[in-house]
Amino acid sequence: MVEAWIGLGSNLGDRRARLRSALASLARLGRLRAVSPLYETEPVGLREQPPFLNAVACLETELGPRALLDALLAIEAGQGRVRGEKYGPRTLDLDLLFYGDAVIGEPGLEVPHPRLQERRFVLEPLAAVAPALSHPGLGCTAGELLASLRDEAAVRMLEGPEWAAGLLSPG
Repeated sequence: MVEAWIGLGSNLGDRRARLRSALASLARLGRLRAVSPLYETEPVGLREQPPFLNAVACLETELGPRALLDALLAIEAGQGRVRGEKYGPRTLDLDLLFYGDAVIGEPGLEVPHPRLQERRFVLEPLAAVAPALSHPGLGCTAGELLASLRDEAAVRMLEGPEWAAGLLSPG
């Protein structure tokens, strides 16, 4: 089993329900081990859209990185995700942030996620649940990345990890 970290985001419809549904789908891909608090964040890039809800989750899985990415894309599609305007609104966004300590650079698959160290909406929830998690490409922790971040985007915690109650795998 490999520990994969996944970023979750939504800014259309019932955002919280979409993220809970995504977590339930992730739990069918392995063992859902941790879920961050839920954060509301301002959009990046295209500012004229609703705010996002963001979180991160840790999934232990036997799926390889490409198979996991394909599963994430299928979950997004099942939630009505249509890839249109870059940085535009979306029903659901699932990003493969880390896959164990792997560093992968293939067409359509980059792990660790290539921009996570620039994004407060990823680092706030990641550091809240796993501050000592090491970035295998940069050699520093999630907490250190957050502390050094220049991104001043507004991010506020809405709910602690209890928002995902009942979805974590036992043991």
